[in-house]
Amino acid sequence: MTAPGGRLRGLASDLRIGVLFCTRLPVPHPDPIDGSDVARASWALPVAGALVGALGALVYWIAQRAGLPAALATALALAATMAATGCLHEDGLADTADGFGGGKDRERKLEIMRDSRIGTYGACALALAIILRWSALASIADASAAAMALIAAHAAARAPLPAFMRLVPSARSDGLGAGTGRPPRASVAAAAGLGLIALLGLGPVAAIVSLVLLAAAGIVMAWLSVRQIGGQTGDVLGALEQINEILILLTVVAVAKG
Repeated sequence: MTAPGGRLRGLASDLRIGVLFCTRLPVPHPDPIDGSDVARASWALPVAGALVGALGALVYWIAQRAGLPAALATALALAATMAATGCLHEDGLADTADGFGGGKDRERKLEIMRDSRIGTYGACALALAIILRWSALASIADASAAAMALIAAHAAARAPLPAFMRLVPSARSDGLGAGTGRPPRASVAAAAGLGLIALLGLGPVAAIVSLVLLAAAGIVMAWLSVRQIGGQTGDVLGALEQINEILILLTVVAVAKG
């Protein structure tokens, strides 16, 4: 049996790996990280997302305290979250849109997705994603509700990713999706549980609606990625995170208006 101290060290290591995997936050991790480490630590992705959302919420609160209007506070909060992740997920969304929209066959689509240049499809997808997130957050009148929405959206948007990585085959024999491998069932379940906890902070109605939308987004993205390129890649995971985040924020606004 593993000693309690060993389990705690393992959890701490997984947390560091999760943060390093999907953010650019300076987290020390002296040991080398391989794909199996990332797959095992994928349960911590919602925790990393909550940290990113908390940073955005802090910037939003400071901007509000400084007397800035909600529109500017929202823009600064989004800038903080994108800086924290190095625009990793936005890059995945743009690459996926370019590949799926611009390639004529599987090989060309994968080639486009690896190209660092952004095309028309990617630019439009990126602009739309930023506008939707900004509009949704700026529409939330209560500052504390907006802060909670940021944290919950970033945490819960990453919660389905381990399940997606486990269930959808990799489109490549190399790259992030293939190198990470299939997360174990325990990691998938833990990530889902953490995502559910984050959503419950938005209230039962918003949580239920968000769960339905996240499930639908995952199914559609799985079908689309298999049809387009034969499976998932790191870019597809980034695109799914962005879609999930938008769906949660729009749900918060819709439920509040209802």
